Amino acid sequence: QVQLSESGGGLVQAGGSLRLSCAASGRTGSLSIGWFRQASGKERELLASISWSTGSTYYADSAKGRFTISRNNAQNTVYLQMNSLKDEDTAVYYCAASSIASLRFTPGFRSWGQGTQVTVSS
Repeated sequence: QVQLSESGGGLVQAGGSLRLSCAASGRTGSLSIGWFRQASGKERELLASISWSTGSTYYADSAKGRFTISRNNAQNTVYLQMNSLKDEDTAVYYCAASSIASLRFTPGFRSWGQGTQVTVSS
């Protein structure tokens, strides 16, 4: 069983950047880690995911060009670098783990962190 903990959220001005961290404990080698977000009144959406073993990545259209997912195996941490932030990026951001090979199969993400709030002000 893997436990996940997000950090790095906060208040940032539009156009700014944040780097979110997802620290994992437990067995991670065969897992994929995804970053999701849920804005108030909206459905949760997958932004990006990464295979812990191969480093392969997937990006949703909403994340392409501004967000970058990466991992640090030594620190058992996955990051989400977010640049050129916009008001519409305001949401609670979650990381989650999946044992399914497909990086975009959202029902496979079953272990979740507690979330971190990102607020973008204009």
